[in-house]
Amino acid sequence: MSGFAQKYEAWLQSQIAAEKNHRRREILEKGLGHGTVEFLRTIWFPTVRNFDYLYPEWEVRDFHNGYRYVDLAYMPGGLKGGIEIQGYGPHARDLDVRRFKDLCWRHCLLALGGWTFLPIAYPSIQEEPERCRQLVLAFIGRFMSPDSPDQLAALEAETLRYARRVMRPFPATELASHLRVTVRYARRLLQHLAELELVRVTNGKQRNRLYGLTEMSDSYAGKLQVSKK
Repeated sequence: MSGFAQKYEAWLQSQIAAEKNHRRREILEKGLGHGTVEFLRTIWFPTVRNFDYLYPEWEVRDFHNGYRYVDLAYMPGGLKGGIEIQGYGPHARDLDVRRFKDLCWRHCLLALGGWTFLPIAYPSIQEEPERCRQLVLAFIGRFMSPDSPDQLAALEAETLRYARRVMRPFPATELASHLRVTVRYARRLLQHLAELELVRVTNGKQRNRLYGLTEMSDSYAGKLQVSKK
């Protein structure tokens, strides 16, 4: 991926330089795991094009006052999202009861701590990259406000929320039903969003045209604000 290596290295070094916690700094200096790097290289970076608000090996406390680390923490505006890459080697296939319970406790701790948690299976990164990219779009959408700098209308903002939620192409008739508007008006909304490069036409059939999100282009990222709620 053109540009990835340079931006990744600059991002990681900036994380190390800014970290005052010696435990996390030592982990970062050893480098990120293979699964995390592959996720960033093939899924996150092609979709988002930057590493803003993303923190690798983020430290969290557990019930026993110990320390755990989230592979990738996504924290725009003080909100908390966690991404973990789940490997599928022999240790995963032969997971013992103690390890399985610990994994469940880990997910519980994050949920109770207000985290939106996203576990990604490593085989999916290799075998289903496009599906993973759509998942990332939906994940990021949880942290975005419906407003934008160019003042999207309320129904246009709701259309984007709907597109992020369903994570698949949909026709104007489906959007019309969701918004409770006419099909003609739903088409106008989608055409305007397509002109702004926030959605794209996924097939060329005039009457049964399907629409889906764009791949987080620069224009898409620039038209959404981080929620301050």
